[in-house]
Amino acid sequence: MLRWSRPAWAALAATALLTLGGCSLWGGSSAPKPAELGPNVPVLGVRQAWTARIGPLSGMEPTVHVQGDQVLLASAKGEVAAIDARTGGDVWRAQLDTPLATGLGSDGQVSAVVSRNNQLIALQDGKKLWSQPLAAQGYTAPLVAGARVFVLTADRTVSAFDAKTGYPLWSQKRTGEPLILRQSGVLLAVGDTLVAGLSGRLVGFNPDNGAVRWEAPLASPRGTNDIERLVELVGPASRVHDSVCARAFQAAVGCVDAQRGATVWAQPAAGSVGIAGDDSALYGTESNGLVQAWSRADGARGWSSDRLKYRRLTAPLLLGRSIVIGDADGLVHLLSRDDGTPLNRLSTDGSGVAATPVVSGNTLVVVTRGGAVYGFRPD
Repeated sequence: MLRWSRPAWAALAATALLTLGGCSLWGGSSAPKPAELGPNVPVLGVRQAWTARIGPLSGMEPTVHVQGDQVLLASAKGEVAAIDARTGGDVWRAQLDTPLATGLGSDGQVSAVVSRNNQLIALQDGKKLWSQPLAAQGYTAPLVAGARVFVLTADRTVSAFDAKTGYPLWSQKRTGEPLILRQSGVLLAVGDTLVAGLSGRLVGFNPDNGAVRWEAPLASPRGTNDIERLVELVGPASRVHDSVCARAFQAAVGCVDAQRGATVWAQPAAGSVGIAGDDSALYGTESNGLVQAWSRADGARGWSSDRLKYRRLTAPLLLGRSIVIGDADGLVHLLSRDDGTPLNRLSTDGSGVAATPVVSGNTLVVVTRGGAVYGFRPD
């Protein structure tokens, strides 16, 4: 059972900070009002191909994981499912007996999720394989790779478990600033290195034993109190070959060369969700709804668009010639990668887009806070 340690209290304090900040920006009579979007002119033809459902996602850090033709997702009340992105039908579905804190991670064989009572739970074909207690809450979906399950928890511990048995393999704890975010962080594989976001740094680990190979800072704590000094990397990150780019919450966007373990560049940026990118550019949504492009090579600012200001945007997805972004009203915006001009606008159930949209094959998948799952395809 979760003890009220400093990191646990700090997670709640940081969450309260975000909630209060959101109220001042998005709610109340003096809050800025989003501009009218105007009529939708579908430059890109997109149709709804199918719909499915999962339980409501409020109260958890939702992520949608793509594994081949499947999308894997979880609800706050413990429903987990693998959905065929080609048809919208279930590959498997199960109900766990505990509320969940994260989405699913998977390698196509074993899937893993973290519960609200600090249990790491592994499944195979919808059947529970094993569970292991964690020392702290997790908000980042586990990474399943190389027959291991890797976990990043709120006390800044990175741990590895055997994917088949759950046997603990290693654990590395990093001290940092006392406040943490109740938000999904950065955890990914880059070649033979496990890369995690710890405070304002990307850290490369040997996945076999947890030894640190390199550290590369993107942002440093500033200010005179714990809130002002809060620095965390938030997901999703963008990886192209050895280039890993990420956002430090309300502080910076930057890129690291994971082969050399060196920071390539970092630029100030005031966003709270992750970024997407290709080999030439990065794209992100700032906290006020500004959509911004940067050069991947050196961080130079490219175009920016204020058409979606104050709409509480998700992190972006790159899809063909477009950037796909969800908002708090349940709208899905397709913008041009070249200059941010609108290409189409899609509607969902109005409960708000819960997670960064994903793509599987030729299907765009969007999940809402109310638990609706939409599959869209080009006309």
